[in-house]
This record gives sequence, C-alpha cells and structure tokens, in this order.
Amino acid sequence: MTLFQRTIRDLHQMLLDREISSVELTEAVLGQIDAVGEQTKAYLLVTRELALRQAKAADERLRARRDVKPLTGIPIALKDVLCVKDVASTAGSKILKGFLPPYSATVVDRLEAEGAVFLGKTNCDEFAMGSSNENSGYWPVHNPWGLDRVRSASSRPMDASAGTV
Repeated sequence: MTLFQRTIRDLHQMLLDREISSVELTEAVLGQIDAVGEQTKAYLLVTRELALRQAKAADERLRARRDVKPLTGIPIALKDVLCVKDVASTAGSKILKGFLPPYSATVVDRLEAEGAVFLGKTNCDEFAMGSSNENSGYWPVHNPWGLDRVRSASSRPMDASAGTV
C-alpha cells in the first residue's frame, strides 16, 4: 500500500512510530503534485518551502512527543478561498491576483496549531461560486481518474492521485 492509499489515522501512527518522517511524507506528496499537476491543474500555488518548514517543525514535535495532535505532520491542501498570512490568495479569480492577506483564516490558524503541513492553494471556481471546478479564473480542474471528466464540487476533498492526502 502506497502512502497515498493510507488514511490520516494510518499516517499519524506511522509518524508516531517513526516509520516515516513528516518531511519524507511531505516530499512524497509534493512529488505526486509534480507528477500529476500539469494534467489535473488542481493547484494554483504550491507552497513547497512553507510545507517543508512546517514538516520539519512537526518532526521536532513528534520526536519530542510535545503537543502532538492527530494532524501533526500531515500534509493538507487548502482551497484558495482560505487566506494564509503572506501567501497569495486569489479565490480562483484574477481580480485578486497578487493579493497577500495580512492575516490567516481562523480555520488555517487552527490547522497550523494542530501541526498540519500546508501544501498549497487548490484551484476553485471563481470566489467558490460553482460546483464543477470548471469556472476558475485560471483554468479548469481535471478529474485525476479521467482527465476528460468533470472534477466535481470544489469543496469536496481532493484525493491522493491529485497530489493531496
């Protein structure tokens, strides 16, 4: 079973048992994003440096068994409507191109406190006004199981074949 077929619970246990580090897990997922990103168009922005910095911090928490939560060290994607302080946010619209929010959304702050690792911002219908992910201001998202198929609602969880866990 590959890392992409495992549940968050399985990955969390693997991190606790030191079978894998968060850096290794994050690099594997980033590799998957690199491998399929051009076909799926799932990400508007990959935050590689931020993800690896957060993964290293998560590994320190895990080694020290300090403040370890179920999401500590787990890579996740954030929909582009969620603001992350000083990380470009467009809500899938060219109108907001270049916007760097001076704050993070509450959910982002909470995920960060849990030790989650942010892979990047996922594409979405412009201002999340749609259900097919075909109406982004940038490009449509393609279904990883069939590139000619509609991806589905932009708020539905992405899967490992699209480069997210």
